[in-house]
Amino acid sequence: MRLLHTSDWHIGRTLHGADLLAEQEAVLGSLADVVAAESVDAVLVAGDVYDRAVPSADATGVLDRVVGRLLAAGAAVVLTPGNHDSARRLGTFSGLLAAAGLHVRADTRRLDEPVLLADEHGPVAVYGVPYLEPELARHELGGGGRESGPRSHEAVLAEAVRRVRADLAGRPGARSVLMAHAFVGGGVPSDSERDICVGGVDLVPAGVLDGVDYVALGHLHRPQTLTPRLRYSGSPLAYSFGEAGQDKQAWLVDLDAGGLAGVRAVPLPAPRPLTVLTGALEELLADPAHAAVTGHFVSARLTDPVRPVDPMRRLRTRFPHCVHLEWTGGGARDGRSYRERLHGRGDLEVAGEFVGHVREGVGATAGERELLARALGAAGREERAR
Repeated sequence: MRLLHTSDWHIGRTLHGADLLAEQEAVLGSLADVVAAESVDAVLVAGDVYDRAVPSADATGVLDRVVGRLLAAGAAVVLTPGNHDSARRLGTFSGLLAAAGLHVRADTRRLDEPVLLADEHGPVAVYGVPYLEPELARHELGGGGRESGPRSHEAVLAEAVRRVRADLAGRPGARSVLMAHAFVGGGVPSDSERDICVGGVDLVPAGVLDGVDYVALGHLHRPQTLTPRLRYSGSPLAYSFGEAGQDKQAWLVDLDAGGLAGVRAVPLPAPRPLTVLTGALEELLADPAHAAVTGHFVSARLTDPVRPVDPMRRLRTRFPHCVHLEWTGGGARDGRSYRERLHGRGDLEVAGEFVGHVREGVGATAGERELLARALGAAGREERAR
């Protein structure tokens, strides 16, 4: 049995306001090529299928086309909701979809009912555990009154895995895969994940997930191996500039008669890479060394001592996909707060100090001070005339 472990598609996500649907469809569509080339039996999507609970029509269209390509390539698809998804919406028509090969496991109360696959060695039970929000999931998993259920991520996931093990015990000889969306101890986060901390406790010890042959994790966007059988696939695209230069991948998971036989990484394409550029505006616009990244998504960190005029418009003449701008230049301040520097000063001094403040120490010129004085005088006369 060969599985392709992915997660955190986040269809519909933007990058500093830039639409990523085209890039997402290109990368996710390439998974169908992997399915065909590697004879993949099933594609696993461990949560955060969409980026929001109510996805746009365009986002649902991307998922429809991507899943269609995966099914046409010959693989079943098993997906679970993450903390960004609405489990109820994602699970709509799940019974009908299963007949076509798309298995949506979104019902917490049925998380111990596996998707059953089979090969020449017998059955493979794939348990899809949806993201478990403790305050909600504890009522469904507690089996009693309002105060009876577990309250932490560790507790609700431990209860979920206990139920999975109990079901697996009644399937002798079956190999097992668990899909879960959680922050497991030992994982390294990126700056593009939404915090799932509840009450200061979000980490789940890896030992909670013992008892199955392979655990396909989602939530963390950096691909990583916690143990040979416990892995994060990471997101298929970089969703923050903190991930610039990070190689994206999926995991090919092989199961033989005895369980886990091997796992290897499959690199994913980057239709539009992310690049961070640092320097003065004129240098960024002229330096031939940046020619190779003009088509990238760009974050520019400007080091000019004076804030440039209309820098984003100018940057986009060379880098049309520049989506983020940060000014880090300027001279040193004297250590006082802005309020302390203005205390006891008149309007013209305040205006002049403001100019120096936004220019990081480069004050107004004589001509600028004259213009400020005229503007302040006109404003004062208008105020007195009212």
